Amino acid sequence: MRTILAAATLACGVMAAQGASAADAKTIKIGVSMLTQTAPYYVALQTAIQKRAQALGATVVTADANGDMLKQISDVEDMLSQKIDVLVMDPKDAKGLVGATKEAAAAHVPVIIVDSSIDPSAPVLTTIQSSNSENGRLIGDWLIGKVKGMDLRIALLSGDQGNLVGEARRDGVMDGIVEAQLRQLGHAGFTIVGQGWGGWTQEGGIKAMEDLLTAHPDINAVLAENDSMALGAMRAIKDAGKSDKNILVFAAADGQKEAVKLIQDGSYGATGLNDPAVIGKMAAELAVKAANHQVPADTPKITYTPPVAITKANAAQYYHPDALF
Repeated sequence: MRTILAAATLACGVMAAQGASAADAKTIKIGVSMLTQTAPYYVALQTAIQKRAQALGATVVTADANGDMLKQISDVEDMLSQKIDVLVMDPKDAKGLVGATKEAAAAHVPVIIVDSSIDPSAPVLTTIQSSNSENGRLIGDWLIGKVKGMDLRIALLSGDQGNLVGEARRDGVMDGIVEAQLRQLGHAGFTIVGQGWGGWTQEGGIKAMEDLLTAHPDINAVLAENDSMALGAMRAIKDAGKSDKNILVFAAADGQKEAVKLIQDGSYGATGLNDPAVIGKMAAELAVKAANHQVPADTPKITYTPPVAITKANAAQYYHPDALF
C-alpha cells in the first residue's frame, strides 16, 4: 500500500521516535550507505540522518560509494561486520543492491531505503522518498500553463541509466504535460529532441547540455531530473552564448536552494520539492524505532512526502538560504 504522509504526521504519529528512551537509543548503531556525496542533495541527506539519529542517542557509521555499485555492496558488507542494528541505504542500482539487502536480512538487520528506489524483491522495511511521479505531474501542468501552445522541443537531462527514480521523475513530467495539454488545448504533443546523462551533478549537466546544444540547436526547453543538472545546463547555455534564446530550464525535482533563488528571480522555471532534511529525519526516526522493535505492523512499503511544485508564485516559502541544500 502506498501512502503520502506529511513529515509532521509521521514524526508525531507513526514514527513517534521520541517514545524510545535515551537509554535504549544509546546502544543503537545505524549504518548509512550513500551512493555518492558529489552533489549537495546527498550531503544534506546524510547530514540530516546523522543529526537526527545522534539527537536520539544513536551512533552512526557512514560510507560513500562514490557512484560505484560494487563499492556500495562492499560498504554494506563492512557495516554488517561492524554489527550495525539498522541499515539506511540510498542504492546506486535498483537491482544490483538487492543482494546486499538480502545479506542484511540474513543478519537480522532491517533495511530502510531513502531517496532512490529498489527492486520489489528486496526485503526492506520501507522506502522513504518524495512522490516523484506526482511532483512530475505538477511540473508538467505548470509547464503547459507557462508556454501555452508552444511547439515544445525538449532536451532531457537524466541521472543514471536504469535509475528508477529518474524514470519516475521524467515519466511524471511527461504525463503532466499530456494531461495539461489535453485539458487546456484539446490536443497533446511534444518532442524530446535528445537525452543526456549528467550523473546527477552540475558538472555532468554542463557536459551533457553542451552535447545536446551542439546536436540540437533548436532546443527551446530543458527538463532535468534534478536541480544540480539543470543548474549545469544553465551554465552551458550561457557559455554557448545562447542566453538570448529564452530556453526554459526546469527540473522534475529537488528544491536546491540555488535553484529556488533563481526561480524567485525569474531565470529558472520550476522544480519539484524533494527535501533531504525531511527524508533524513524520517529515516533516522524509523531506524531507531526498528532497532527497538517498535515499528507498527502497518508501516507502508513506500512512504511519500507531500508533492509540491516550486514556482515563482511560492518560491519564497521554500527558499532557505542557510540550509545545506
